[in-house]
Amino acid sequence: PLSKESRSYEANSEPRPSGSGPPQGMDVNSEPMRHLLFHKPYGVLTQFTDAEGRRTLKDYVAVPSVYPVGRLDYDSEGLLLLTADGPLQHRLSYPRFDHPKTYWVQVERVPSADSLGQLAAGVEIQDYRTKPAQVRLFDREPAPLAPRDPPVRFRKTVPTAWLELTISEGKNRQIRHMTAAVGHATLRLIRVAIGDLTLGNLKPGDWRELTIDERIGLEAEARRKRS
Repeated sequence: PLSKESRSYEANSEPRPSGSGPPQGMDVNSEPMRHLLFHKPYGVLTQFTDAEGRRTLKDYVAVPSVYPVGRLDYDSEGLLLLTADGPLQHRLSYPRFDHPKTYWVQVERVPSADSLGQLAAGVEIQDYRTKPAQVRLFDREPAPLAPRDPPVRFRKTVPTAWLELTISEGKNRQIRHMTAAVGHATLRLIRVAIGDLTLGNLKPGDWRELTIDERIGLEAEARRKRS
């Protein structure tokens, strides 16, 4: 069924510009297992090196020994979790753990109720049927959204719409393949939540440490997935 409830994406701690240090009073040596939330801009690789000279996480996150949990495509934006906890990274990245992820998706044309129902029930992409998803159609652009650099290229004669999609899988370019399967090209894709962790008011290129409550919740979720 289609989700009718809206979500709050307010974060519980203040963001810091990329490259800034830990919160005041935190002893890095006493926090070996650091967990970060990063707002990945468009056109940044979800890795720390690139032989072709493209922008990577290294250009924004000056924290040693943290690694991304999962991936976010080069041409996608939004929330990325990084951690120094290797076992935690594995448990949350491995597909069978079904960690939910929520995206705001701008598509060409306004999807019909039938198209939304297909996305919710699962669609065929590349010889694979997607699992059921939570889907909601916004009646206007979700706000506030930071402008994308470079801007999205629109066709002036074609209207656009925004969807909220929550999936528990991580197939390659899955959201784009899903919207294409029901006849709607994805123009912009922003991940706004990973489980209970939310993008909140993080600006593109900024990161912050998880709050204590977020750390506890994340580690409890990882233990639940392992059991």
